[in-house]
This record gives sequence, structure tokens and C-alpha cells, in this order.
Amino acid sequence: MQNDSSAGRVRKAPESFLDKTGIKTVFAEARHGRRDFIRRAFAAASVGAAVPAALAQSNFHLNEGGDPNILNLPEHSTSLGQSVAANEGYGKPSKFEANVQRRQSPGLTQTTQASVSFAPLQSLFGTVTPSGLHFERHHQGWWDIDPTKHRLMVNGLVKANKVFTVDEIMRLPAVSRFHFIECGANTAVEWGNVAVPTVQYTHGMVSCSEFTGVPLITLLELAGVDLKNGKFVLAEGADGSSMTRTIPMDLIKSGEVFVAYGQNGEMLRPEQGYPLRLIVPGIQGVSWVKYLRRIEVGDQPYATKDEAIHYMDLQPGGLHRQYSGIQECKSVVTTPSGGQVLLEKGFYNITGLAWSGRGKVRRVDVSVDGGRNWRSARLEGAVQTKSLTRFNLDWVWDGQPAIIQSRAMDETGFVQPTYKQLRAVRGTRSIYHNNAIQSWLVTESGEVKNVQVS
Repeated sequence: MQNDSSAGRVRKAPESFLDKTGIKTVFAEARHGRRDFIRRAFAAASVGAAVPAALAQSNFHLNEGGDPNILNLPEHSTSLGQSVAANEGYGKPSKFEANVQRRQSPGLTQTTQASVSFAPLQSLFGTVTPSGLHFERHHQGWWDIDPTKHRLMVNGLVKANKVFTVDEIMRLPAVSRFHFIECGANTAVEWGNVAVPTVQYTHGMVSCSEFTGVPLITLLELAGVDLKNGKFVLAEGADGSSMTRTIPMDLIKSGEVFVAYGQNGEMLRPEQGYPLRLIVPGIQGVSWVKYLRRIEVGDQPYATKDEAIHYMDLQPGGLHRQYSGIQECKSVVTTPSGGQVLLEKGFYNITGLAWSGRGKVRRVDVSVDGGRNWRSARLEGAVQTKSLTRFNLDWVWDGQPAIIQSRAMDETGFVQPTYKQLRAVRGTRSIYHNNAIQSWLVTESGEVKNVQVS
């Protein structure tokens, strides 16, 4: 192994959106910065399990000449540390992690402000996305709304129109649930075989949080909802775009849909819809209306602006695919992934994320030869419904080119498709709901690149 204190680290993601010239720069920087890679590459196979033979035989940090970082005590071992972080008011990450950030893209519908930021999936652990790294998608920019003045109205097919304050909603019986949220346009550029360099840009419009709030059915019942004739609701946001989406009543009656005010143990962030947003598990993020101000109960879909001219796909036969809200089963390897570099031959932990809008992930297979052979990965922790699931697989790289893929299956039996399978059904003119298998090419030099395998 490298006799260097930086060996065994993950190379960070590129710090801006890159064009073709920028992609070349990424790999040039990667060659220059090899020693700053694979932070997680040498994790044990699983808690309580035997250490893999390939890992047991690895020689980590051979101290042939004496490592000064061992022999010499650093200042932090001999001096008084700083006072409690409370004097800063709100805790912050280490300064050495400053490059782990959401990144902007010039893609998708633009206003005068940037409309999208991508979560750095390659730098995250577990399944919960820190609130400050959660991806963003805005249709008219974000606002920090005074919660004392914000109101939520319930009207339409109800006995009496109701208006709730935030405080009133927070007095009601609450639920806390872990769910992923994914933009319908996540992985959109890959439809056109545009190889953006890193997993942050291919899949970074997905995040997972613990959300806290009140089931929407509770608010509807307080207004005397007409469940016989009320088949749909219209959710409306208070931002400048007045984002409006149709939600089927069947989802609401099940108790799945709720009005959230909390995220990861604190109030929602302004960019995530503070003080109220809708949570619609398993459905594309645009239906999770932020800055929620009105719920109208109706007897048919509303065909709003973003349902009649956006978030639709042209099918091979000429018909449009509309109201396609469910995010189908999907997965992606986050390490090793594009923009990273393997230091040398030997043991690596392949890790990634899987999710399904139809329920729980049941299995994830991983291939290192472009899909010819597959091995089942370990699903870590408690697998929750409509939430991100972390998977890991032991791998010994022999220094030869490899194509790493993951393939998820959910509890309904749905298996994540290849690009060939997906395009046979959806054609080549789609934008939304790309859940095809992602491929990462590991070259002989150790550089990892984004490729497509049909």
C-alpha cells in the first residue's frame, strides 16, 4: 500500500458543472491527485462478519521508514482545544470537508435564478441526506416565509372551507417517516447519451430525509371532505410559479401523504419549502409541493400547467405519457464512480444506493464486467419502504478494465432495466423517469468514467 497518510481516501467530486473540455480537466486532475482517493474503499465486509481474505492479506500503511504522523504528536494531542461549538450558533462541517457541496447545473427550465442543485452522492454515507446537501429544484426561486403569516386553506368538495396556521397544524397528531424524493428529470441527460462526468450530475437529484408532519387526510377530515365524490386534490404552492399538482385521493386515504414542517429533526429548510410542504412518497418530486398554501378537493384531475405541457414524455407511437408520477425501481453505484481514480490493484468496497417508488428494495445485484455476471450485494441497515437503501459489495480489482453496474429489484418483482430494454418501450425522446442501469468504466490507469452499455 502507499506509505502516505492520504492513501485510502475518496477523490472529491469536480467543483462545477463541466463541458467536454472540463471533463478532460477532471481526469487530468485525477491523475495528479491519485493519493486523494477511496475514503471508504477498505470498510469491513459487514458488522460481525469475517474479514474478506483479500482484505486480510492487504498491507495497510507499511511503516518501513517510520510515519511521522505516528512518531510525532500533533498539536491537537498536546494542546487545549476550542470551546463548545455553541458559540457559533449552528454547527458546521469540518473545514476539510468544504468541497462536499451541492452543485448547480445550467440544465432544465431556467428563470433568472439557477433552478437546480445536485446532491454530492459520491461523498455521502448511509441513506439520510444532510439537510444542507439535499438537492434543490425551484420553478421560481426559493423564499424564507414568515411562519406566523403563512396559511394553509382546504376547500372544494368539503363541508366547510378551513384555514390552518402553522401553529395549528403543529398541534395535531404527527408522524415521522423516512422517504426519498427524486426529481422526475433525474438522470435526464443520460437519455441522450450525454456523459456528464460524475454521479452527482447523473443521479444527484435524489435525496432522503426523515420528514415530520400531519397526514393530509387528517386536515381533509377536519374540513368534512366528501370522499364519495372527491377523487383528487389540487395542491398549490405559495412561490411565484404557484406550482400546482394533482394528487389521487387513494394515496391520501391510505395515510401516506402528509403535510410536513420538519426535516431531519428540525424545521424544513427554506429551500425545501419552509414552513410547509407536501410529502407524496414514491411520486416524483414536483408533486411534493413546497410552500404549501392550498388544498382543493375535486372530482377529476386538474391538468395544470406542469401536468399538461411539462413532465410528459413523447412515446414511440406518438402518444404522450402523462400523469406518470411513480419513480420506478432504480439504483446507482456511488463508489467507484465517475471522476474518481483507483489507487492500485486490490480490495475495494463497491457501494451505492437503491430505491423504489412502489415500496421496499428487495435485492441489488452488482456486475463488474458490464452485465455478463452478477453478484448479490449486501443491503445495509433496515430497508424501509419508499426510502433509500444502501448496498455494499466486496471487490478485488486486478488492474484490468472493468465496467461496474448495479441492478435493483423491488418487492413487486420489478427489475431495473438496461438502456436497451427501457428504450424499446419508451423510445429516445423521453426526458423524465430514466431508471436504466448506470455503467462506470474503470480503465487500466484506475480512472473511472461514465459510459453507456446497451
